[in-house]
Amino acid sequence: KIGFSPDGLTLVGFGIVLIATAQVALGNWAIAAGILIAGTLFDGLDGTLARATNRVTAFGAFFDSSLDRAAEAAIYAGIVYSASVIGNTQMATAAVLALGVGSLVSYVRARGEGLGVSAHGGIAQRAERAAVLIVGLLAGGLAAPTWLTAALLIISVASAITVVQRIRFIRAGLAAAEQAAAAQEKVLPRQ
Repeated sequence: KIGFSPDGLTLVGFGIVLIATAQVALGNWAIAAGILIAGTLFDGLDGTLARATNRVTAFGAFFDSSLDRAAEAAIYAGIVYSASVIGNTQMATAAVLALGVGSLVSYVRARGEGLGVSAHGGIAQRAERAAVLIVGLLAGGLAAPTWLTAALLIISVASAITVVQRIRFIRAGLAAAEQAAAAQEKVLPRQ
């Protein structure tokens, strides 16, 4: 009713994450966590609006997913910057690792879908990674930076497990598709 489009909400959600990123970079981790909580709650509204207004599009899904990846990269870049300011190489390294392995979670899913196998699931999807990061930012901002580093390492390990889970699922799906094609070829031999 107020004129927002689903893609407009996607942009607003990305803007919220950029504000959180600035707070992370400044070392205001607890404030950033609060902003990310609001942003996470806001994140699902674009899809809800698209379905409610019958404006679901392939581009909207692509746009939302792309900005989700960009938002994740921005937050981790903010952490790397903040860690470099305080001279914490362990935290910076853990942030880069969490970003890299977390990106593989999305890549494996997208690549599997490109091959015709839907690979949702795993122990560290985006929502779970965001929750651990928010807790790490809160604990790191209120207690000690080592808590944020620990959260980043948890994200990395859980993401790696998710990548392996998705690879196994895709492998099984592709094998089943190949077996079905081979069985179909036996039923309908080539002429």
